[in-house]
Formats: sequence, structure tokens, C-alpha cells
Amino acid sequence: MSNDFENGTEIEVKDLNLWYGDNHALHDININIPKNSVTALIGPSGCGKSTFLRCLNRMNDLIPTCRIEGDIQIEGQDIYSKEVDVVDLRKKVGMVFQKPNPFPMSIHDNVAYGPRIHGAKKGDISGIVEDALRSGALWNEVSDRLQNSALDLSGGQQQRLCIARTLAVKPEVILFDEPCSALDPISTSKIEDLILELKKDYTIVIVTHNMQQAARISDHTAFFLVGDMVEFGKTEEIFENPQEKSTEDYITGRFG
Repeated sequence: MSNDFENGTEIEVKDLNLWYGDNHALHDININIPKNSVTALIGPSGCGKSTFLRCLNRMNDLIPTCRIEGDIQIEGQDIYSKEVDVVDLRKKVGMVFQKPNPFPMSIHDNVAYGPRIHGAKKGDISGIVEDALRSGALWNEVSDRLQNSALDLSGGQQQRLCIARTLAVKPEVILFDEPCSALDPISTSKIEDLILELKKDYTIVIVTHNMQQAARISDHTAFFLVGDMVEFGKTEEIFENPQEKSTEDYITGRFG
């Protein structure tokens, strides 16, 4: 697996296999994910993209029938080691879901929630909230109504709030699971611009069904098909000169 990334490697995945009960859902996945870049995971529904994404912060631990073999290292640390604190791991590897999921509390308290439970000093909270909302490209829209309910925000604003909430605990990696699938084109464009800005400071992995989105915002792309990672490479090479026929068929719309 190539390791010649400009900023080095953030995540190394070796011989990853995953089962849900008897269903072998991921087969021998090997991939290195580069630092400070956007890696897109594409492929038809049910091919294993989101399952793989959830392996990277151990969200699959919450599924009783799930069993994993193989090795995932983030910055050289085996994340499935018994020494790893899963709460700390999910602070380091944040996740933004398909549908915005703000807590039923104020905009301010949504963003402050993580820093508070991780022990931030009371006097630092307001600064952390502002910084996170600025980084989430939302501050200018909500700075005068931080005590209003987060549920009053539009869908696109709610998704940027969820991104700000993730940023507030200072992660190193951010996982996005189809973050724009429920949003209109204008909100989608804002999220895409934000992701491109965030990659300067974070490593980003995004699952998307939108081929144009993957082409617009990702540096590298992995194509998944029925539990296999068929192909991985620079996005322009995957889209313009795929090595595998199934990759070409998917990208050109022949199936999926």
C-alpha cells in the first residue's frame, strides 16, 4: 500500500474483516489514509462504506453481533487495543452523521456539551464555543441568538452546528457519513466549502453517494463493492483513469 502522501499517513488499515453475525460484511480491507486531506468512500448502497467508516471510531462496538479482525492504527496506535479508551478515541475521531442530530438544547449548550464533559474550565467555555462556531462557518449567523434552541435552525445550519460540536473537542480526524444527503444545494455547497477549509487542520474521511461531490472535494477516493475495497487512489485518477472495470462502470452510471 502506497505511503508516499504529502503530509504522511494518519490511518493505516491492514487485513480488516468484519462480520455481522454470519454476514461477512468487509473483506480484507487494506488502505492508508493520508493526513490533512479528504478521502472519499464511494460505492452502491450496502457495499460496506459506512460500516468501514464506523470501524475508524469503533461505533460498530455498539452492535452486539459485530465481530472484527485485522488492524487499524491511527498515528501508530492500535485503536482496538485493550488499552484504548473508546471515549478518548471518539474525541480524537469525531463523526458527523447523515441527518443533523442537534441536542434539544440551546445552540451554545450543543457546542459546549463536549468540552464540558471532557473537563474544560468554565471560564474557557464561551471562547471554545465561539471558536468552534467560527470554524463551523456558523458564528455570523447565530452569534446573536446562542441561547435559542438548536432545533430552530434550518437543516443546513443544524448540520454545521453538528460539525462545530465535533470541532469543539479538538479532534484529529473527522468522519462524515453522507453529511449532505438531506440538504438542499445551497446548504450542500456551504458544507463542501467548509470541508475544504477544515482539511488544512484535520484529516477527513467522507462517505458520499454523490459522484460530483467526491470529485469536487476529495483528494483520494476508495471504491467499495459488496464488502471489498476494489480500488483506491488519487481522486482524479480514479475518476479519469480507473484501473478496474467495476469502478469505471459505477462512476459512469452503468450500475449502482
